[in-house]
Amino acid sequence: MTHILQKITKNLILAIPATMVLGFLFGLSTDARWLRGLIIPFTFLMVYPMMVTLKVRQVFQGGDVKAQALAQTVNFAVIPFLAWGIGQVFFAQRPFMALGLLLAGLLPTSGMTISWTGFAKGNVAAAVKMTVIGLVVGSLATPLYVRALMGTAIEVNMVAVFLQIGIIVFLPMALGYATQRLLVRKYGQETFQKRFGPRFPPLSTLGVLGIVFVALALKARTIMQSPEVLLAILTPLVLLYAVNFTLSTLVGRRFLARGDAIAMVYGSVMRNLSIALAIAMNAFGEQGADAALVVAAAYIIQVQSAAWYVRLTARLFGAEAREPVTA
Repeated sequence: MTHILQKITKNLILAIPATMVLGFLFGLSTDARWLRGLIIPFTFLMVYPMMVTLKVRQVFQGGDVKAQALAQTVNFAVIPFLAWGIGQVFFAQRPFMALGLLLAGLLPTSGMTISWTGFAKGNVAAAVKMTVIGLVVGSLATPLYVRALMGTAIEVNMVAVFLQIGIIVFLPMALGYATQRLLVRKYGQETFQKRFGPRFPPLSTLGVLGIVFVALALKARTIMQSPEVLLAILTPLVLLYAVNFTLSTLVGRRFLARGDAIAMVYGSVMRNLSIALAIAMNAFGEQGADAALVVAAAYIIQVQSAAWYVRLTARLFGAEAREPVTA
């Protein structure tokens, strides 16, 4: 089972659209409202495994201060307002879809940040710090940004949003970290990393696919009535990621060394779509399915663009420096 999930995790570019199609067909064939009861279990399955392998302690190690500062400046001073602005243009009459775009822009970094930084031969340690910092700051800031930017278009229950973030992010984070320390204490760090660590992220993928399935099943009949809505969603998403990649690349090339620059790009472009999806589905009732539809579609753009960018890193930042061979 773990092996199958690992293969699915490596092929999200195919798994996400396939799950969207299955959810869509299921929603057309039956009344899917009962699936809402699965949102919380899928959410926990999605978030908790990520937290078990999160290297929280690396945040307190020194170094790469400039890369961290630049990444978080882009993450919280630029991208949320860019996402909001694009949402106002493309979703002027669909405020909850604009909310979905904003949520994608508000929650930076995920396990993908670390993975893709490694694939591109960037500074993985810096990427780990960006992931933890982005997750914590993004989770705390999201209700405030949503209220400030979307409060006139939709009703934002701040208490409910903060409560959902506590359940979705901080409770799994605490339980995941406790699980990590328990396993390390019992089996040792090396055994944990080799034996247990690789087993958890694929479980998170199962939760992601479950949430995507539910989101599409709930919106299937609406999409069937207006199929052009999917194209309307993909266009602003492509624009958001294109601007984000371009801006982060220019900043990284101008101010950072190669490894830190690559980490900064992936630390500011990869969004925590799992958390965004969970917040959309849990904190905004039935209308949150509109926001979730946008976030689900963002997986397709994010995974594909990250893979393409790996191929461009040598051209954009130069080849990786090789260690000298010694006799």
